Amino acid sequence: MKILILGSGAREYSIALALKQTTKNLDLYFSPGNGATQNLGTNLNIEDINEIANYAKTNKIDLCIVGSEDFLAKGVVDIFKENNLTIFGPTKAAAMLESSKTFMKNFLNKYNIKTAKFLTTNDLNEAKNFIQKLTPPIVVKADGLCAGKGVIITLTHEEAIYESKKMLDGKSFGDAGKSIVIEEFLEGYELSIFAICDGDDFILLPVAQDHKKLLDEDKGPNTGGMGAYAPSPLASEELLEKIKKDIIIPTLEGMKKENKEFHGVLFIGAMIVKNEPYVLEFNVRFGDPECEVLMPLIKNPLELILASTQKHLKDIKLELKNEFAVGVVCASKNYPYKNSEKSEIIIKSIPENSHISYAGVSLENNQLMASGGRILVCVGLGKNLKEAKQKAYDLCDNIHFEGKQFRKDIGFWVFKK
Repeated sequence: MKILILGSGAREYSIALALKQTTKNLDLYFSPGNGATQNLGTNLNIEDINEIANYAKTNKIDLCIVGSEDFLAKGVVDIFKENNLTIFGPTKAAAMLESSKTFMKNFLNKYNIKTAKFLTTNDLNEAKNFIQKLTPPIVVKADGLCAGKGVIITLTHEEAIYESKKMLDGKSFGDAGKSIVIEEFLEGYELSIFAICDGDDFILLPVAQDHKKLLDEDKGPNTGGMGAYAPSPLASEELLEKIKKDIIIPTLEGMKKENKEFHGVLFIGAMIVKNEPYVLEFNVRFGDPECEVLMPLIKNPLELILASTQKHLKDIKLELKNEFAVGVVCASKNYPYKNSEKSEIIIKSIPENSHISYAGVSLENNQLMASGGRILVCVGLGKNLKEAKQKAYDLCDNIHFEGKQFRKDIGFWVFKK
């Protein structure tokens, strides 16, 4: 079977690794991939989505898996379907749940799905008036895609107005911030909820928890994610039933009513406030770094993905290992502020029950180089979270590159209880 994976990060590497480990006789292709994905398959240097579809048709690709939100927002799924090609992911219209925060917030409001009080606007005066009605902290979000960095938590009214102005002027996030969402700040803890969907039915994956802030104890600036673990003991059965009944089911039903039937991965960034789930955001693909800890736990990932594309998830059972996974992101020296110089990656050894998912790496003269951003994820598996965490950090200690930085407290929400 020939499978094409779209994207270049640790998420795409993790999907490929899981498929290789659970299914025989696979030929994997990546567009564009990274310096390490070519150890798992073939990297393609194709950017245009029409050309990608042509390649898939010409080379008889059996399945395309979309890892990156950029491809979805551009409409790659629509083009593949027009060419009668099998692809896992939502259409461009359905991907608006992620590509437009304004669409997403209005959708939540329309279908009575719990979310923070909000205003969507492109007018600074309107933003100022709403900001003055809120009690700080106040959340300011760019409407469009910003690689996980378009959310700013401000501590004063003045700061919220300043950040709003910067976004609307195009100084912070370019066109992605020309329309903004201003929200009340919700006090609680975040969980990452993933459902594989086929338009009508869904399968809930283990609940993960991401760590967005750069520094220990959730301090410092927001990043694309500095680590994750799964499954989270913070998600009780009662809470999961609320999430299914109050969020996932009305979302799938609402998207059908909007003529935007949802297929693929529905990723709910949920804030849990007094055991009530509120939607902070929707993503329409696997999270990164959550994907890196979910994939090693799933025994039948290809079966789930194919069932989503063939609309028969109701006939499939999720098969899981009885383990926990912890992933620790090792980032470059200057992340997330600016680019860092390339440096050689040196791996002493890889301890048992651990592995590396590669992201910001390039291959130069057969040497793997840290080329910027989030470089790799150290993943540890264990019979409990403590053991999995130890494995992940043991692996971290065996990897070296210039300026390596990582958080020391992944999973702290559980361990501090």
